[in-house]
Amino acid sequence: MATRRRDEHSPSEVIPEGMKILPLDPIFRERPHEVLKELREKCPVHRDREFGTVVLSRHGDVEAVLRDRDYGVDPRKAREGDPVRRFVPPEGEEPTMLFLDAPDHQRLRSLVSRSFTPRRAEAWRPLVAEVTRELLDEVDRVGRGEFDLVEALAAPLPAIAIARILGVDPSRQADFKRWSEAANVAFFNPFASPEEQQAGADALAALDECFATEIAKRREAPAEDLIGRLVAAEEDGDRLTERELVRMCNLLLIAGNVTTSDLIGNGTRVLLQHPGELARLRDEPSRIKNAVEEMLRFDPPVTVSGRISSRDTEIDGVAVDARESVTTLLSSANRDPAGHADPDRFDIDREAIGHVSFGGGAHLCLGAHLARVEAQEAIGALVARYPRLRAAGGSEVWKQVPSFRGLSQYRVRVD
Repeated sequence: MATRRRDEHSPSEVIPEGMKILPLDPIFRERPHEVLKELREKCPVHRDREFGTVVLSRHGDVEAVLRDRDYGVDPRKAREGDPVRRFVPPEGEEPTMLFLDAPDHQRLRSLVSRSFTPRRAEAWRPLVAEVTRELLDEVDRVGRGEFDLVEALAAPLPAIAIARILGVDPSRQADFKRWSEAANVAFFNPFASPEEQQAGADALAALDECFATEIAKRREAPAEDLIGRLVAAEEDGDRLTERELVRMCNLLLIAGNVTTSDLIGNGTRVLLQHPGELARLRDEPSRIKNAVEEMLRFDPPVTVSGRISSRDTEIDGVAVDARESVTTLLSSANRDPAGHADPDRFDIDREAIGHVSFGGGAHLCLGAHLARVEAQEAIGALVARYPRLRAAGGSEVWKQVPSFRGLSQYRVRVD
């Protein structure tokens, strides 16, 4: 290789890396942006000595790699020993669309993307608003002055909404949420315990059976719900196979529910920490769309994304070998002063919010528009319904899942 490998820090220099930049670390869970700022300032491009990947923390570097087609996501293409190989599927299984490169990724995405356009997401807004009202009506019915926002709204809303959008029997909604949570841990957490892995496998098996039944129903009687649209989807004579349909439904449920729940929880928490911004949003509810974009920038639910280089290259003088993985720190990029003026200030009127919270390039999050609608409706309804909404002291409990940031509990008061 022509480029000489070099590290951006000396072996004696202490910088945050390895487990210290994951939510498994207690300091990172509580103060992630302080940790990421230290890394960004000391060593923005470096080879992580614990995991062996090249780590990027600046906005420009992260955005460039996410958009570069010379970087892929299929873990099977990574060299032996690379940490991303933890995500290689079992023998005989293909990765989901989330971990596929062109042309397979392009083929699958073209068959489903028409069901996730901004116009389609807006068509689902009344349904999302209805689910939000039902959940908050239940809070009011119980008459609690204090409640867990995650349990009452942030967690159930995306699961119930996608179940109705897919067209699944409403009586299975509780099962759907339970299955998606268990499957998410096994699907996205390479450090999951054997018990969590088994629970995830059982959940995926249950989801497979449920979706196979629903798909068979749509073949007998076509429907305009999302499962029906996926069954009917066609591009140049190509259609999704039976297995692809089941796996696509699983992916929509698992990848969308937990991250949107975390967006609602994180966004509400940030808003309550900034009473001036909360008052501005209450006075002008039309600000909610921009407010959610700022929430996504300020404290995103997905903190890390990864890519695999297809060729020998370098980033700011640091050599990257072919088949080597690159870790892009989305949360750090969103707080980089080079990409955002006064980045540690939360401003719901911020202009040109160029966050990377939905990734970028060919793998830009398929469900981004729906996630935005769900967060807008949920947080907008909270602000409108509860004029005295505030956090209850000592109420935060953070999840411990790599690459994700979200609350497992966040208690609020409404009196």
